[in-house]
Formats: sequence, structure tokens, C-alpha cells
Amino acid sequence: MSERYPDSPGHRAVDTSIAAADALAPGLGRLQRLALEAIRNAGHHGCTADELAAKLGLTRWTVQPRTTELRRKGAIQDSGRRRRNITGKAAIVWTATASTGGT
Repeated sequence: MSERYPDSPGHRAVDTSIAAADALAPGLGRLQRLALEAIRNAGHHGCTADELAAKLGLTRWTVQPRTTELRRKGAIQDSGRRRRNITGKAAIVWTATASTGGT
């Protein structure tokens, strides 16, 4: 794969991780767009990874890496706020950056 993270899925240089990244690659742009749109639509309230997964009907393990990619691209930001995730731990509340239509 010639593209690099965050434009292509990251992996841990282990065969199973590489295979998973390769399998995800064709849909990555779509998943990033869906995640960004949901975070934009949440406005100032933002979304945690768990909330984003619920909104998109996806698993947290599918969604959480997209937040890291979108942050690296400058499309979303850590709002500085925290909400509890389903395990009860504090989770980052993501909001869209001003350049992507955030508030």
C-alpha cells in the first residue's frame, strides 16, 4: 500500500494486524466521512468514541481509530471535556475543528 497513515489504516507490523488494515483500507475514506459528519452534527456537545459508535451502528473498535486519524488530519479536536464511556472511564469528547464546520 503506498498511502500512509492517517490516509490508510495503521497496523502493528504483525501479519494479523497488516491483514486487518488491508481489509479495512477500501472503506476507510467512507468510515472517516461518516465519523466526521456525525461529530459535526453533534456540534458543541461532541461525541465520545462510544457515542460515535452508537450513532453509526458500528463497534467502538471500528470507530475509535477513525477519531485518531481525523485528529491527525486536523478535522476534529479534543474538546477538553470528558464523559464516561460504557466501562465508566473518562473518555475524550471530540468536536469538529472550525475548518471542518465545527462550533
